[in-house]
Amino acid sequence: MNRFEGKTAVVTGGGTNGIGRATAARLVKEGAYVFITGRRENELNEAVTAIGRNVMAVPGDITKHADLDRLYEAVAARGRGLDILFANAGIATFATIDDLTEDDLSRVFNINVTGTVFTVQKAIPLLNKGASVIVNVSTSADRGAPSMGAYAASKAALRSFTRTWANELKDRGIRVNAISPGPSDTSGVAELVGAENIAAYNETLAATLPIGRTAHPDEMAAVVAFLASSDSSFMLGANVLVDGGVNQI
Repeated sequence: MNRFEGKTAVVTGGGTNGIGRATAARLVKEGAYVFITGRRENELNEAVTAIGRNVMAVPGDITKHADLDRLYEAVAARGRGLDILFANAGIATFATIDDLTEDDLSRVFNINVTGTVFTVQKAIPLLNKGASVIVNVSTSADRGAPSMGAYAASKAALRSFTRTWANELKDRGIRVNAISPGPSDTSGVAELVGAENIAAYNETLAATLPIGRTAHPDEMAAVVAFLASSDSSFMLGANVLVDGGVNQI
């Protein structure tokens, strides 16, 4: 398929070996030119090499306005506006209410919420009519999993913003929707629990999922691509749970 032939996309958090990189690769495969950004330049360069074509890395931190400005200046310089924005960058932390620190809370909300808000705000002048914005939320936003309070609350905030932005931008011909991934086998999870613990962690998680396994990032990328395309043209403000059934049955 070439659903995105001639389209321009931005994927934040696109360097790590996870949903962002998988989505960038999927969009390129279907014809898009993709800008990826993230804090780790080496990983961004690895992603560019892995994807192979029609992708540009713009290193940056979504919590820094100057970095976002530099990203969108690169997009503007291409001269075709912006058709797809996947606001994917985010972090998680494990801490119960007994252990949560002010630094933990500030860091999670600064990246997941504030960084995403300005990622979207600064993209608006470039968004073409018919553009699609997809926000990475989480199944955690609808659950009360122990130790995930700060992360879940930040993602619940993004779910709320998705509804508001969909309403505010609809008259400009811009659709805003969200994806809520369930447990996925990504490098971000490995960093959170430790690479030496990831196999056992995924096995434990898989036992809690009706589908019996964790997700592969490519499975999430397929849904992001759907939300980015005209195949989802009647969807607005929606939140697609891609969760292996954990929030469903």
